[in-house]
Amino acid sequence: MDETAPARPHYAPGVPAEIEPVTQTLDQQLPRAAADFPNRVAIDFLGRTITYGELDHQVRKATSALYRCGVRNGDVVALIMPNCPQHVVAFYAALALGATVAEHNPLAPARELHEQLDRHGAVVVIAWEQTLEKLVSDGDFRGRTYLAVDLSRELPHLSRMLLRLPLSSAREQRAKLRGEVPHGVLSFDRIVKKSPSLPRHMEMEPPELDDIAVLLHTGGTTGVPKAVQLTHRNVVSNMVQTIEWVHTMGYGTEVFAAVLPFFHAFGLSTCLGICIRQAGTLVLLPNFNVASLLAGQKRHPITLFPGVAPMFQRILDEADRQREAGEDVDLSSIRFAFSGAMALDPALAARWEEGTGGYIIEGYGMTEASPIIAGSPVTPERRPSTLGLPFPSTEIRVADPEDPSRDANDIGEVLVRGPQVFAGYLGMPEETDAVLWNGWLRTGDLARWDDGFLVMADRRKELIINGGFNIYPSQVEDAIRDMPGVRDVAVVGMPEDARGESVVAALVLEPGAMVDLDSVRRWTQDKLSHYAMPKSIAVVDELPRSQIGKVMRRAVREELNNFELKSGQWIRKAGALGENASDRFETWLGSLQEQFNATKEQVQEWLSTTSEHSTEQVRGWFAEKGVTAEELRARLQKEGLSREGFSAWLSRSGAAVSGALKSSTEAIQEKLGGSPTQHDEDQKDPLADDGVVQAEPTPGGAGGDAQYTTNAAVPDPDAANAQAAQEAGDGNPAGDDRDHM
Repeated sequence: MDETAPARPHYAPGVPAEIEPVTQTLDQQLPRAAADFPNRVAIDFLGRTITYGELDHQVRKATSALYRCGVRNGDVVALIMPNCPQHVVAFYAALALGATVAEHNPLAPARELHEQLDRHGAVVVIAWEQTLEKLVSDGDFRGRTYLAVDLSRELPHLSRMLLRLPLSSAREQRAKLRGEVPHGVLSFDRIVKKSPSLPRHMEMEPPELDDIAVLLHTGGTTGVPKAVQLTHRNVVSNMVQTIEWVHTMGYGTEVFAAVLPFFHAFGLSTCLGICIRQAGTLVLLPNFNVASLLAGQKRHPITLFPGVAPMFQRILDEADRQREAGEDVDLSSIRFAFSGAMALDPALAARWEEGTGGYIIEGYGMTEASPIIAGSPVTPERRPSTLGLPFPSTEIRVADPEDPSRDANDIGEVLVRGPQVFAGYLGMPEETDAVLWNGWLRTGDLARWDDGFLVMADRRKELIINGGFNIYPSQVEDAIRDMPGVRDVAVVGMPEDARGESVVAALVLEPGAMVDLDSVRRWTQDKLSHYAMPKSIAVVDELPRSQIGKVMRRAVREELNNFELKSGQWIRKAGALGENASDRFETWLGSLQEQFNATKEQVQEWLSTTSEHSTEQVRGWFAEKGVTAEELRARLQKEGLSREGFSAWLSRSGAAVSGALKSSTEAIQEKLGGSPTQHDEDQKDPLADDGVVQAEPTPGGAGGDAQYTTNAAVPDPDAANAQAAQEAGDGNPAGDDRDHM
């Protein structure tokens, strides 16, 4: 039985049931676009523009440079950097040589990055300078060639010049983009600049469709780190499926907002893939910042916006704020938005469509599916709160979770078959066999059909079983989410003797709200069966989220191990730090260093003793910044972290502790500047050194979200950094990447 047949009548007019088999590999997308539109802007990076002709020329030079570094067909090239022009160049250059690109979160802990590099054995690592600073701090290259990327090189020329001003604010901002790179590490930008453009003597072996194009890291359904292998056929097929879904997508006319990280499947497919295939313009940001995005919108009106729900909320809020201040904000160019990674509130979807006049498409997928499996149709007949319809050439079955050969009567496990389904986990045949069953991808998600639309029940691994009853966390969350005083909620199961698991609701409350278990149960008694009502609650300050903002229930369960149950409420155990205490402490250290431009030693002295025992110089220096040590201690206690624990961690961590910020979307650089200047061809970068990057820290740059003029001063980064800290949550770079894309 073809379970997807009932979905076809709901397709938008012109969307085919099947796509034509792809014939081009991923690396062939850019040369075609450059040949057709050499003068079209390919990238706008904070005001500096690169045309398709220029981008293709840089990629050809980078291909030559990587070849000289020893990269050949079948090798792995690791990219560890934020979204930037060098990322696009390195990506397509490595693919042109038949190499596999391994994408990494540049803000992941060094230990995690080393584990990932060891897993795939990259021969060349191209990384942001600040990542290299922690990655090879001991000078051990482990047999790999490391190339350093300077983010300031691609800023508009005026922004780079402003960073040379002899001001403390300029020095502080330079430090946010540049890092101390070990001696002997080559500059990626310099070797590309000095390399010829694909000399004839190069014996290149281009990739084939079934070669591995990309490695992406995920925790999958179990949380065990894995490298997902996506072939050229996988990635390009999913790109074509998406293009066919948005059947009016133009060639050489679209402008994409590129704010999703490229190391995530969603950002890689839509921005690095689809935009380049369609010869579109990338409004490229190293992280999501609303002011920078709206400035880019004025330079190049965006037509397609891949994002996540919190981004859409922030954009609409900021647009309203600017309009109230008398500024002109026009979002009407955005014809389509793609929402993934988490459920989209129907009210937010309606507000977005009213504010832009365009459609918002909610998608469902996972990294192992390149990543998109289903989406809402581009028609008025969309059904909020569903996962949408299967994409073209995508078969979906709802099967018995215990016996996938049998169809489920109602709710069952989602199985997927199509050209976008991955080739397996690198070096993990048993784990691969567990999710690939007779050609079908077992997603681990539970869903049901509703007239051709797929409706999510929950994830199989997160299903709560109590007394023989199946309880779906998402249904309990939906029942609680609208309760007065509740800002956010995650529901998990905790062991409860012979009955199985008890339903626990982790709540984030509005300021000043008072919510207890009795009030939660009263609120849900008419919405849930008695066995699904929460048996206990835990009040927390925030919920752990992945790098693109999705709540990680697994991390919530782990955190509850540091709590104890008292009268229906989970209370943090005295002195408990939690599984992720080290990450939380490192986040705090990074934020303190960021806010106060402080060294680790200054922070340690400031908080490790009472302020009376700190030196007069350090105490006075922090006092000048406007926040006392007592206030910071109070904030630590509110987070459930003790001053003593933080101090002990600082002492243990030693020089290995990095002050790098910990969120992939908030941290890279909030005050990267950009003026709407013309592309400055090959101007001498006043901040860069020739050849080898020296061991001494080289000053580098950051600009500001404000539009610079010739008499502009380098702005203070604190305000934007504080704003960014609220715009996106930190997350486990190896977090689960399924459910609503």
